[in-house]
Amino acid sequence: MSFEKLKLIKPLLSALQAEGYISPTPIQEQAIPIILERQDLLGCAQTGTGKTAAFALPILQLLQADPFYGKEPRMIKTLILTPTRELAIQIGESFKAYGRNLTLKQTVIFGGVSQGPQTLKLKHGVDILIATPGRLLDLMNQGFVSLHHVKIFVLDEADRMLDMGFIHDVKKVIAKIPQKRQTLFFSATMPPEIQKLSQSILTNPQKVEVTPAATTAETVEQGIYYVEKSDKKKLLIHILNDKSVKTALVFARTKHGADKIVKDLVKAGVKAEAIHGNKSQNARQNALNNFKSGKIKALVATDIAARGIDIDALAHVINYELPNIPETYVHRIGRTGRAGASGKAFSFCDDEEMDYLKDIQKLIGQIIPVIEDQPYHMRGAEFRFAQPKQKKATTKNPVSQRSSQGGSGTKEGKRRFGNRPSNRN
Repeated sequence: MSFEKLKLIKPLLSALQAEGYISPTPIQEQAIPIILERQDLLGCAQTGTGKTAAFALPILQLLQADPFYGKEPRMIKTLILTPTRELAIQIGESFKAYGRNLTLKQTVIFGGVSQGPQTLKLKHGVDILIATPGRLLDLMNQGFVSLHHVKIFVLDEADRMLDMGFIHDVKKVIAKIPQKRQTLFFSATMPPEIQKLSQSILTNPQKVEVTPAATTAETVEQGIYYVEKSDKKKLLIHILNDKSVKTALVFARTKHGADKIVKDLVKAGVKAEAIHGNKSQNARQNALNNFKSGKIKALVATDIAARGIDIDALAHVINYELPNIPETYVHRIGRTGRAGASGKAFSFCDDEEMDYLKDIQKLIGQIIPVIEDQPYHMRGAEFRFAQPKQKKATTKNPVSQRSSQGGSGTKEGKRRFGNRPSNRN
């Protein structure tokens, strides 16, 4: 299917062509017609599926058709609520790119920076507001934001809102929006509290679901290193010194841990920076820009900071520490192997993390291949953690060789990651 068949207007089609997008992803193909019909939508989709374009394109088209389109004074007609600053910025960039041929105005507000430039844009009037909950409530309380004219409300990454403790703030915002509106609700997972929230704010929604939360992309080669906790630092440096690894997104479990990893890498001569909640917004954005441009080789991130990071052609993800929540593993390795591109996700597992690994493998329904050709083996691992029917990686260079068990091989994975350009915003 082409974007033309989705009945998008010419200004949007021209913008998509300029971005190099040819065919819609499954969620775009399903969601765009529903939204254009002004129906409520419940979307179950992870980042990397093209979710942002799935709601941005029809929203732009609906606002363009609004009788007040292009007229002053501008009032907020669409509100997009998202959990992290990085994701808010990326959504804003997407709206700007797709709406380049329209005269709609949009702005992004988030905490961690001076509110002056943000309030100045709000005073001049905007049609589309992308916001994080805390800063939005703050500016609402100061009288800079009025939501009385909102016609379309988007709640993005609802499950992450719950994880970060923002649900109460979200409910406060929803209470200030007109009840007569179109609501678009997106979440990668649907825990009970998120289901309850969706039922309370959606009216006869159409449901769109792509890629179950436990599914890993078949384009991602996965591998596990059994390693002593004390040797993880040396193993990471060993991998990053391989010439086939141009850049790598490294996951740590804590902010302090991320900073320590960066310190060890820099000491070893590997250019690296950390991105986590204790960093200022400018520091986080600079680190991300340095990573995208290749100025640094490793970006070390915590899970909350990494949600929403969108990096073209990211080839390597390294789990320095396994997550204690199995679904988080799927989100982490989903940073690579996106929109049909190949990627590699390596995980370090020490003695204390074996239960985490078992939970992850149970969730994804597959055994992650063990990488044996490496210099820092866990002592006795072959006896303590032998996994029956496992096909071992026999590569001499585990960093650059593909494993035969690299992907999930699911039909859903094949459907989602077809050969199409990288329109995953």
